[in-house]
Amino acid sequence: MLKDKLDKILLKVQKPSRYIGGEVNSVVKNKADVTMRFAFCFPDTYDIGMSHLGMKILYSLKNSVPNYWCERVFMPLPDMEEEMRKNDIPLYGLESLEPIKDFDFIGFTLQYELCYTNVLAMLDLAGLPVYSKDRENLFPIVIGGGPCVCNAEPIADFFDLFVLGEGEEVNLELMRLAEEYKKNGGGKTDFLIDAAKIEGVYVPSLYDISYNDDGTVKSITPKCGAPAKVKKRIISDFDKVYTPDSFVVPFSQIVHDRSVVEVLRGCIRGCRFCQAGFIYRPFREKSKQTIVNQVKSLTESTGYDEVSLSSLSTSDYSDIEGLLSDITEYTDEKGVNLSLPSLRIDKFSDEVVNKIKSVRRSGLTFAPEAGSQRLRDVINKNITEEDIFKSCKIAFEGGYSSVKLYFMLGLPTETLEDIAAIKELADKIIDLYYNTPGRAKKAISISISLSTFIPKPFTPFEYEPQATKKEIDVRQIYLLDIIGSKGRRKIDVSWSHYDTTILEAVLARGDRRLSKVIYEAWKNGCKLDGWNEYFKPEIWDKAFITAGLDKAFYANRPRSYDEIAPWEHMDMLFDRQFLVKENIKAHEGKTTENCRDKCSGCGLSKCLGKPCFNYGG
Repeated sequence: MLKDKLDKILLKVQKPSRYIGGEVNSVVKNKADVTMRFAFCFPDTYDIGMSHLGMKILYSLKNSVPNYWCERVFMPLPDMEEEMRKNDIPLYGLESLEPIKDFDFIGFTLQYELCYTNVLAMLDLAGLPVYSKDRENLFPIVIGGGPCVCNAEPIADFFDLFVLGEGEEVNLELMRLAEEYKKNGGGKTDFLIDAAKIEGVYVPSLYDISYNDDGTVKSITPKCGAPAKVKKRIISDFDKVYTPDSFVVPFSQIVHDRSVVEVLRGCIRGCRFCQAGFIYRPFREKSKQTIVNQVKSLTESTGYDEVSLSSLSTSDYSDIEGLLSDITEYTDEKGVNLSLPSLRIDKFSDEVVNKIKSVRRSGLTFAPEAGSQRLRDVINKNITEEDIFKSCKIAFEGGYSSVKLYFMLGLPTETLEDIAAIKELADKIIDLYYNTPGRAKKAISISISLSTFIPKPFTPFEYEPQATKKEIDVRQIYLLDIIGSKGRRKIDVSWSHYDTTILEAVLARGDRRLSKVIYEAWKNGCKLDGWNEYFKPEIWDKAFITAGLDKAFYANRPRSYDEIAPWEHMDMLFDRQFLVKENIKAHEGKTTENCRDKCSGCGLSKCLGKPCFNYGG
């Protein structure tokens, strides 16, 4: 038995609790009562995957159906993978400790482009061919979901189908269809043709892609009745969307070791670089009572002493102060910390600080994204220097003495004056701290985190080139020079590695030909590419050469408004011409108001047939 083999190797690996299952609230069912088995695969480590809210929701949703059984699967670290291969242990589900190759569905949540080689590694470790065309039997069906599916072309050859948009409803529809095929018979091709009729399901094998001589996409042609545009699924009544009343509680500490309650979906802001802000439209909130009830049930079922309110921008909840008042009435009584990880600078108030006094004063994080007001207008950040200083002052008066500031380098229209403005902003915040009455007596700590701008599909900046390594190096060196060695005693500067950010840009805006690159990279040793200690850029470079493709073609060239994008057949419900208009406004330095103040005219309401703001609320 597989369990016996595991017993022999677990003491040889780090944190064996990642690989044994049996945690509190995990779901174990009687196989005799189960008609559909689903392996929910998170293509990264247990510690990261167990922190992901989407996995918690869909795991519980599938298991709420008595005859469906969903199990969790994670990417093993190299020490565990080595032992598994040595001892002939295939990838298995944590609940049953049985091989996932025998399940009906193998589903991957695709949150990050640099996890793509992990998908291949996990399929191979499961004992399955990595290419969809080589898996001739109907089962197991390999599906993918998550934000990366808005352009799944680089990994299209490895998957049978994808779910575009929100998965709470469509996942069960797919499982019911597969259950019919399992009962009545039928082949893989027929199943995929029927699956493509379900709104939100994309079957890549039902689309032919052709290319122009310059390497750009010439045409995307559906066949076998597949839709010309795959329409994303959305949940209309978000207040009544399925939400679990308990989470699996790990034996060991994970990245976000707390209970999590989703308060809203979507974003009103329209920051032009932010993919999530566009692909998760429309904006929808849960009612206060629903949120409070979920906070209570999760706290009591998990035993966690911290609860986090999750969203793209929690402080944009329409009655955030009333919500916090209702929640803290409960959390303060129970001694539970309340965490608000997504606070906007312009929504940081005395009232909010007072409601989260129980949160540890380890530091505060703000994301101005750009140092100058001009560049903040270009990216439609819609915050001013006054907003930043007001928020920092409130924080300093509330006991905070360290501030982390996130900025991007290489934004469209960026100049060295914009880089200098980063340093000037940090200096002003330091001065503000020492001039704030009642501040903490310790020295202020300012951390500046610099990431390289990555143009993403379905944003107004999808047409923009990513800055080259040389251009980013110039900006980094310039900023360090003007801060100086003395300044760095108060201002700590860190930045992302260009090798990983250009690869993310390539995979984000790439086409189906990149499947060969991903395969070559994985075959020659690449996996866990999101981890600096495992990333092997030289192998990726060789893979591009072998495939005859150029990273600069995908990452560093501007794209015309009329170029056919590899993701042209994905319909995210808003008008793509809106992205063009926003791109033009960016280059004019003009901002667009947030959706709550004024409809931005993205076309979503026309598609929905009703006003989209707070759709279904």
